[in-house]
Amino acid sequence: MTGLKGKWALILGASSGHGAATAIELARHGMNIFGVHLDLRATLPNAQRVIDRIHDLGCQAIFFNTNAADDAKRQRVLDSIQERLPPGEYIKVFMHSLAFGTLRAYVPESQQEAVTRSQMEMTLDVMAHSLVYWVQDMYYRGLLGPGSKIFAMTSAGSHRVYPTYGPVGAAKAALEYHVKHLAVELASKGVAVNAIQAGVTDTPALRKIPGHEQMLEYAQLHNPGGRITTPEDVAKAIAALSQEESPWLTGNVICVDGGEDLVMI
Repeated sequence: MTGLKGKWALILGASSGHGAATAIELARHGMNIFGVHLDLRATLPNAQRVIDRIHDLGCQAIFFNTNAADDAKRQRVLDSIQERLPPGEYIKVFMHSLAFGTLRAYVPESQQEAVTRSQMEMTLDVMAHSLVYWVQDMYYRGLLGPGSKIFAMTSAGSHRVYPTYGPVGAAKAALEYHVKHLAVELASKGVAVNAIQAGVTDTPALRKIPGHEQMLEYAQLHNPGGRITTPEDVAKAIAALSQEESPWLTGNVICVDGGEDLVMI
């Protein structure tokens, strides 16, 4: 294994939840962090807290408050990253943790409440397809290299049905296939690509799901580990997986959930 100290990570969704916890955990290992987040004035302090914590750990934190799913804005972020990276350096860890989508049923009693084409397409684009576009641009700019690790956050919703979760679940299923396909194409380049399936976790994203209270209660009662998953559980797993240079662990959906998905019904 090699150390992470002094290397750079790029995290999409860095101001809260799994992205924030992973940014801080990687900084504990000495990594500098590029973070992309989309916060309005009310939630901007969340991003600043993450930045301050990274600085407290002695690492650099360069954050961009912008829409990670916008093509032009993605290019501007990558332009800025290229300007800041030392010559010969590339992104060691790239994490895709975007949680912005529509929570609507497909065929509810009222057609007015049904998910629309634009909502479905937006959800798939942000939460799944944007992974491909970021990886493409990073690869062709030389920002990925041997030993780079790519992680995309998925959920049990990719293969389980929850009320109103359809568009997001479809996005997670698509994301997992993108991970597999990217893993095959990048294996010869020494780049590993994996999806991380966290257990039910009390994050701002989960709290937007109708019925999240019941999901948390059920997970608390039935998780074999005796508690729900935390963002720190995920962060520690990503940090551990990132230290290995080998690209041989690739193309997987890795459950970080204390065995929850094995027993949830």
